[in-house]
Amino acid sequence: MIWTAGCPKPQGGKLTNVTKSGAELLTVDFRQSETLVYKFISSRDIDVVLEDPDNAKNSKSNKYNESIEMVVSYRPVKVSEYSLSAIEARCESVKVSHSTAKRGADAAEGFAGKTYKFDVRASGRIESRAELERLLFSLGEAAFRKTTEKGRIKEPDMVCDILATQWFLWDSISSVPGPLEGVRVGDSWNSKLSVPTPMVMQVARDVVYTLKEVRPSEEGKIAVIDSTYKFSGSKSSWPVPYKGSFQQSGPFGFYVNYRVSDIRGSGEELYNIDAGRVERYEQNYDADMTASLMIPIVRPKIKIKQKIAMELMEVISN
Repeated sequence: MIWTAGCPKPQGGKLTNVTKSGAELLTVDFRQSETLVYKFISSRDIDVVLEDPDNAKNSKSNKYNESIEMVVSYRPVKVSEYSLSAIEARCESVKVSHSTAKRGADAAEGFAGKTYKFDVRASGRIESRAELERLLFSLGEAAFRKTTEKGRIKEPDMVCDILATQWFLWDSISSVPGPLEGVRVGDSWNSKLSVPTPMVMQVARDVVYTLKEVRPSEEGKIAVIDSTYKFSGSKSSWPVPYKGSFQQSGPFGFYVNYRVSDIRGSGEELYNIDAGRVERYEQNYDADMTASLMIPIVRPKIKIKQKIAMELMEVISN
């Protein structure tokens, strides 16, 4: 017998007696004997255009890029038949790259070797993020310079990219309304995801998920879930992992009054229905922003091309 995180599920079968006709029940499943290992990538190309409205020839464009690659394993500590399953996540490795010079290691690299536990239901809903939140704030604190003679100064970091992947595990599944009714091909549902940026902002994107198709594979039935993104005017509810007031260093410490004017993009996720796990996903979107400088004649416009991806690397027998 294989148990889902909260519901019993027969080997090779689904809980179809409560689903709508022709619908697929999307659940997050764990086996006590297996650890799932995933690779996460978050990367962005940033183009900052300093426009001179009086003379276009004086306009300048500065390009930057940064990326983080993480390998994270998820080991079931306890798989419950009827309630919550306890999972331990461990970051196996982190690699961060910035196109601009910075002082020392990126604070996000401190994620390597760290663990956190959480509880999750079969619907994919995470019930406890306290350990992850404490870890994110600890990583955020490491982004600040030790000396405070000139005030608190934060170095560039990619801690919010860790949040963008770990906070929203199984978001496409957990956001399904009426999860016991299942989802038919063509059904759509809504959610909200974070927008990691090189500057400190609380930005969200509205998401529309759509079950595009269900295709057979040797590993089981695969749900193809498409997603589209647009800028959300509402504030995010997840934490910003930095406390207090501070000044930001690096190329994005020169500007103020950052504002997002537009977000647009799409993504695709492959979800193994029979195994109850994500095989991979990729999210791509463009964000348009404006900012201000002390020199009013210059009007910075910022374009960000973002990619966030996840892929199952291996299943380890415990």
